[in-house]
Amino acid sequence: MSRTAIVTGASSGIGRESAIALAQAGWNVVITARRADALEETKSMCAVEDERVLVLSGNITDEDFVKKLFEESVKQFGRIDLLFNNAGVNAPATPLEDLSLATFQNVLSVNLVGPFLCAREAFRVFKSQTPQGGRIVNNGSISAHTPRPLSAPYTASKHGITGLSKCIALDGRAFGITCTTLDIGNAATVLTKRMQAGVLQPDGKLMAEPTFDAAQVGAALVYLGGLPPDVSVPHFTIMAHNMPFAGRG
Repeated sequence: MSRTAIVTGASSGIGRESAIALAQAGWNVVITARRADALEETKSMCAVEDERVLVLSGNITDEDFVKKLFEESVKQFGRIDLLFNNAGVNAPATPLEDLSLATFQNVLSVNLVGPFLCAREAFRVFKSQTPQGGRIVNNGSISAHTPRPLSAPYTASKHGITGLSKCIALDGRAFGITCTTLDIGNAATVLTKRMQAGVLQPDGKLMAEPTFDAAQVGAALVYLGGLPPDVSVPHFTIMAHNMPFAGRG
């Protein structure tokens, strides 16, 4: 029986690499993000039959769109086995007293409300399908354990993801639903190019930080998705070797 995964934020970076990895491992893949043209690029890079990759562009903070996303996925492939809540945003490093409410709320909306909406719809599908169950992987962050300076919106959202994941795992236990928080540190994407020039450290210094190939996150997702349903991985951390983590220095 073929397996189906939904990957949010699949227009670039970690989401794109994850979609490619899953497709090439034999999964049907539903890819979503706001930019339809970039999603079509991701689809072509999957290099599999067209009918195995469904493109649905939209905003995961839009409740109606998220419902449509899951309805269309089930209509196309019959069931859903894996949800990767990957879509997310950051905010510029800003002193707390200068941080606008709009910025704070936008980061929480995309990074936490969006995953909640997707997880809720996944629960509805997972509980109703036969065989029952499925796996949710939430993109967390090293910042959920040790924050960077001036990162209140992002860090708060990723702490929220940790709590959401624990509740998903607990509430889904009786229905064959597992949940993993996938904490990622310095996967090389467009967003991490600034790390080559220097990232603010707790002591006030700027320091270049190592990164690692984002394709390795895709490999991790294939591993998690391939586990038997009676195996759960509550927490999975993948990061660049030698990046500042413990103590952030």
